[in-house]
Amino acid sequence: MNLEELIKPDSVLCNVSARSKKHCLEILSELLTRSSPDIASEEIFTALTERERLGCTCVDKGVAFPHSRIPGLKRSSGALMKLAEPIEFDSPDGHLVDLVFGLVVPEQLDPDDLADVDDVARMLRDGVLCARLRATTTSSELCDGLLAGHIETAPKLKSAAEA
Repeated sequence: MNLEELIKPDSVLCNVSARSKKHCLEILSELLTRSSPDIASEEIFTALTERERLGCTCVDKGVAFPHSRIPGLKRSSGALMKLAEPIEFDSPDGHLVDLVFGLVVPEQLDPDDLADVDDVARMLRDGVLCARLRATTTSSELCDGLLAGHIETAPKLKSAAEA
């Protein structure tokens, strides 16, 4: 996975004030359209909401990973938000969510798209990376922390996949 191609600095936002899970998904949808301006944020919001109805996309310990397939999307794109205050996200572990990584992929998935979903999910389970992201105070620090953390966790991901 080339995270630098998947997520752009203008799709990363720190200290977001979200009132609810729905409001969080609305903000996330707006961020995700920055990389795919030909797709309406309402379409992304609807897809993410429908995906959440199938089952909560929380990864673990305050991290959510809303993701969905989007018709007409040419390439996968992601967005990251750190919330100013944690919110209820219907997490199976009962934790409130403060880190949200959104991912939209083309409707017709290829092996790279599937690998991106798996890689992001694994990355978001890394406690050291999540602690680093939670310690950030600006959007640029959040983006840099994600990209640097991805590089540091990449060998762990590879060895876990090989095991």
